[in-house]
Amino acid sequence: MRAGDTLYAIAKRYGLDWQDIARWNGMDPGDLIRPGDRLRLAPPPGGAAASAERASGRASPDDPAHRPPDWRWPVEGGRVAGSIRQPSGGIGLRIDGALNQPILAAADGTVAYTGSGLRGYGQLVIVNHVRGWLTAYGHNAALAVKEGEAVRAGQPIATMGIGPNQQPMLYFEIRLDGVPLDPLTQLPARQ
Repeated sequence: MRAGDTLYAIAKRYGLDWQDIARWNGMDPGDLIRPGDRLRLAPPPGGAAASAERASGRASPDDPAHRPPDWRWPVEGGRVAGSIRQPSGGIGLRIDGALNQPILAAADGTVAYTGSGLRGYGQLVIVNHVRGWLTAYGHNAALAVKEGEAVRAGQPIATMGIGPNQQPMLYFEIRLDGVPLDPLTQLPARQ
């Protein structure tokens, strides 16, 4: 690997999904990649099924070792339009709001990715949290953070942009060890 490489950039370069690369290499979301590291770019012996089976038994939100952070909603106000299932198997939450409305970090963490290199997410921010948790914030108009930056819960990280429906929206995901979970099952009740 080269200096400055991220898992997302490597996946894009080789036309792969970054989650597959992480799973094939037994990587957690916060793992660092250093120049000279060698990464598996195909499933390990035993195939993708064996790899997925190992990964699926690895983490559960109910396991005390993977206790979730204290989540907060990533926008103040807005209308929850519902959960969206992606063709890739992901699940996220669509929140409609106002153009340039602040997007807030859902918990303390470190920015792992910023950019528009992942198809279907528009301008994207990904934040790594504790114990294998990750959040993704898609369809942003402007980004207020950089990769590697520490963020606090409630800190503005971006502004709401236009989604594929040509309306202002946020696409929000919560993942545990790369596995998408329905954000409505993780976020606190809205007041």
